[in-house]
Amino acid sequence: MVDDPSALPEEFPTEEAQRLERIRLHAIIERLVVWENSNDEALLAEARYEIARSVARSRRELCPALPDDVLAYLRDHAPSVYDPFAGGGSIPLEAQRLGLRAVASDLNPVAVLINKALIELPPKVAGKPPVNPDARSAGAEWRGASGLADDIRYYGKWMRDRAFERIGRLYPKAKLPDGGEATVIAWLWARTIPCPNPACGILMPTMGMFEVSKKPGNLRWTRPVVRPGAKRVSFVVQDHADGVPNGGTVDRNGARCVACGATETLAYVREQSKAGRMGEQMTAIVAEGERGRLFLSPTEEHIQSALSAKAKWRPEGRLPNKALGFRIQGYGFSHWHQMYTERQLAAITTFADLLAEVRTLANKHGSDEEYANIVTTYLSIAIGKTAYSGCSFAKWQNAGDKVSGVFSRQAISMLWDFGEASPFSDSTQNWIGQIAWICKVVQSLPVDAHVGMAHQADASLMRYAANGPIIVTDPPYYDNIGYSDLSDFFYVWLRPPLREIYPDLFSGMLVPKEEEIVAAPRFENARERFEELLGKSLRLMRERCADEFPSSIFYSYKQQEEENEGMASTGWETMLSAVLSAGFSIVGTWPVRTELTNRPRGMESNSLATSVVLACRPREESAPTGTRTQFLQELMRELPAALDHLTHGGRIDPVDLRQAAIGPGMQVYSRYARVERTSGEPVTVREALQEINKAVDFYTERAEGELDALSRFCLAWLRTHGHAKRPFGDAETLAKPMNVSVDGLRDAGLLSAERGEVRLYEIVDYAPGERSSDKPGRGDASAWEVCCRMAYHFHSGAEGRGGMDGAARVALDVGGPALVGAALDGAERLVRMLYDVYDRRSDARAAAACNDLSGAWESVLRRAQELRDRGPGMML
Repeated sequence: MVDDPSALPEEFPTEEAQRLERIRLHAIIERLVVWENSNDEALLAEARYEIARSVARSRRELCPALPDDVLAYLRDHAPSVYDPFAGGGSIPLEAQRLGLRAVASDLNPVAVLINKALIELPPKVAGKPPVNPDARSAGAEWRGASGLADDIRYYGKWMRDRAFERIGRLYPKAKLPDGGEATVIAWLWARTIPCPNPACGILMPTMGMFEVSKKPGNLRWTRPVVRPGAKRVSFVVQDHADGVPNGGTVDRNGARCVACGATETLAYVREQSKAGRMGEQMTAIVAEGERGRLFLSPTEEHIQSALSAKAKWRPEGRLPNKALGFRIQGYGFSHWHQMYTERQLAAITTFADLLAEVRTLANKHGSDEEYANIVTTYLSIAIGKTAYSGCSFAKWQNAGDKVSGVFSRQAISMLWDFGEASPFSDSTQNWIGQIAWICKVVQSLPVDAHVGMAHQADASLMRYAANGPIIVTDPPYYDNIGYSDLSDFFYVWLRPPLREIYPDLFSGMLVPKEEEIVAAPRFENARERFEELLGKSLRLMRERCADEFPSSIFYSYKQQEEENEGMASTGWETMLSAVLSAGFSIVGTWPVRTELTNRPRGMESNSLATSVVLACRPREESAPTGTRTQFLQELMRELPAALDHLTHGGRIDPVDLRQAAIGPGMQVYSRYARVERTSGEPVTVREALQEINKAVDFYTERAEGELDALSRFCLAWLRTHGHAKRPFGDAETLAKPMNVSVDGLRDAGLLSAERGEVRLYEIVDYAPGERSSDKPGRGDASAWEVCCRMAYHFHSGAEGRGGMDGAARVALDVGGPALVGAALDGAERLVRMLYDVYDRRSDARAAAACNDLSGAWESVLRRAQELRDRGPGMML
């Protein structure tokens, strides 16, 4: 929303002046993305002023200077920001934080509720004091939404106390060996099925692990004890690591009985569970101790307390027969309530029933109906969070001694052993903890900005795109996530307490499915349907979006081929086809880091961590038809400069380069209304993507030609043979045309040549030692050696020389105090090429090492400068 300085020649007449202004503006963004600065009012005022200044410039008006006046000006004159696929609401929330009018819509009622809680409800109560009697007597000053947070805390604690009065008997304390008592944090359970051996017939536990704690100094595991004649085993917690079984009793190959050793396939397990013969057995008790967690063996009292629970009601609704991300139906789980033990159902339904009483109590304390409903809304979210962590698919994490939630990823997979958290403890996943988290969020929301609007709406109707909004959105990712099916997990709990407050959102039995824009297996011709509905949505965006600002589409989908009856398809092809068919032209792109590297899919893999922002404007009606030759000539002319900008100016990681290259490539393609062959047939988006990939390959090959001969040999050998041993003759054949020798490569420490066989050293072989010298000042080092040494140090952290400092020392070794030289420059180019080669060879660990080093290259060089400036002692 802020003008680039190049559009303002009267203010910034030279390229240098434009560059300096651009640096100033980017510095504001760099400060804004620091999490701790989210609510820095001075910084937000600075950002809001820059937006208001561009809006005023487009209107030929003067921009106000005072922060309150700027906010009012943005409210009255800036177009609203509209996200028709709002989901969890991050885009509307940040638009509101920047002082803009935010409008969010989504077909999914759970998403709409989240958006209401983020952008619509808090500004309505800004500065309002709480109504609970404890706060009224305190006489505090209530800023922002702190009054609302105080009421959420008060009524949340009231609910906890009332719930404990009703069902506290189901949660007994643990008896300790010294005669004392301790509050239970969680009970650990394993699912059971009958042993297939007729001579045994016990209820055999199916466990993924026996260890209950992996924390150093507190290692614990639960040992199964087989008692003659008993129909089930019992468990005893051990306080030492001796005898811990390797693995559990069930894996992808089948299940094993701990009593008789009989094994059976997973097909048998599924058959028994579908027949209703799957149960649960307690395996350990986790309690609060004075110096940490206590791990105790199950007792009959605790087993019977759990078995005595009886829920008054249970959520309605069936699981989908077939859906993206679901794996548990094959084990007989057909209804949502079956994902919970009876005690878990009793707890959550008790809290849900108390919500109606909270509304009555708040009214009694002086609240009006609207405010009581707002408090109830946030408390219902706590019920959703409790259902998320309080079900039998919540994993016990023995590395952190805590219960995690159901969705470590967007799927529900079978879980054999689980942790049942106590809502009445003071530890993991307790009720008061859920309330505290919600209050922390509420107090951090930008409530003093404009009131946002959140609606339930079908994006293909674009009902709320009024008055030319700026459209910023993150559309659904083709067939990656079953949004509506997974949202039913929460919807079935939210519907009963919120149906009266939000009848439009919670009138149906489940989340709407038929209008959802996703290529789910429940739809016939899923791809065609997805393209049709997404295309319809984008066409309406093109018709109704603001003229003076671009529309921004975030998209993240790793390029891949999916063969189906000879037809190849990618999520990118589908999205881009829809964008261009809707009449948009892609006028700018930029990759944005949006994913945590420690997310489940990112660890030990090369999952991309970037979304590409497509900046789109309505394509001119007069846009010309281009030829395939024109497209290819312009692509080869413009893409190399764009890739230089991405890799050097933007420091795009290798894992994201091909994804990021789509933007400037499609910018060339989309400037035409149509690209044709000489025969008149269209050049499809798919073909354009293929040509963009070829151009990236050509760019990489050009950079490869600038490497030294030793490095070019190693790269060619890696592509062909990897790190496997090959005959000496193969290496000699490859080496001669490159004017290098195998002996020279061996002497340079790049490969081994013994007994007629050659092997290229791996990155892990570049550990400091006799073979790989770490002596400073080696001016003859190849780019290959420098790259591998830096990657080893940066990724391994071995021998106290790893990480940033280890890589920085290698840079100083070969680049000297000036940090210059062909080897160091070549290593920077080579590390990107190596990522690409390792990725194609499916070597995830080596690819990750190269990707990490490339992404941190500038930081490594800065660290090398710091070590240089601090003196020779630090360098060595």
